[in-house]
Formats: sequence, C-alpha cells, structure tokens
Amino acid sequence: MRLKSITEKKSEIMNTKKLMMLIMTIGMALFILIPNLSWAEDGAGIYKAKCAACHGADAAGKPAAKIPSLVSDDAKKVSDADLEKKITDTAKHPAGVKGLPADDVKAVVSYLRSLQK
Repeated sequence: MRLKSITEKKSEIMNTKKLMMLIMTIGMALFILIPNLSWAEDGAGIYKAKCAACHGADAAGKPAAKIPSLVSDDAKKVSDADLEKKITDTAKHPAGVKGLPADDVKAVVSYLRSLQK
C-alpha cells in the first residue's frame, strides 16, 4: 500500500471543500427561495380549480341549474364559519371540494369575500 503524496491529499481536501461549498450554496438558495414558493394555493387559485366550473368565474352561480351565487346579497349575509361549513358539507360538492384542508377553505372564503365587495 503506498502512501498518498502531499499533493494528492491537498487535492482531496480541495475537492471536499468545493463539495461543501456547493452544498452550502444550495442550502442557502433553498432557504431563501422556499418561503417565496407557493405550494399551498391561494384562494383565487383554489376557487378557479375547484369551484369555478359550477359557480362560474365570477361566482355568480347558475340559477337555471340551481347552483347558487356566491356573491349575492344572501351569500354576503352568511358568516364565514357557515360558508366554510357549506363548502365542506354540501352533498352535491365533489369529494375534491369536501376534502379541502381547513386552510384552503378559509382561503376560498376570503377570496369570495373579496369578490362580494
């Protein structure tokens, strides 16, 4: 077994340092970028993906199909808690809507409130 020369050892140390710097740089980039990435959709995005097909892009509903408006005066009078319950408990809503996480439901309600103004 031969002994490694000093230059080989220095080369290994330099490669290790470069690898560590690369890992640290990636870690810092992720630390900075992750808070800005939005994996959890905002209320508008959730509404467009899950609700707009039935209630319409403007949330006006479809009276002929007995799909209620979410921006009507009656909808404005409903409390946020009751509106959240209607979203998750309405029998006609598909499973994807009923199964929304509580934070997403609150985001949709917040979005609907912004449309009601």
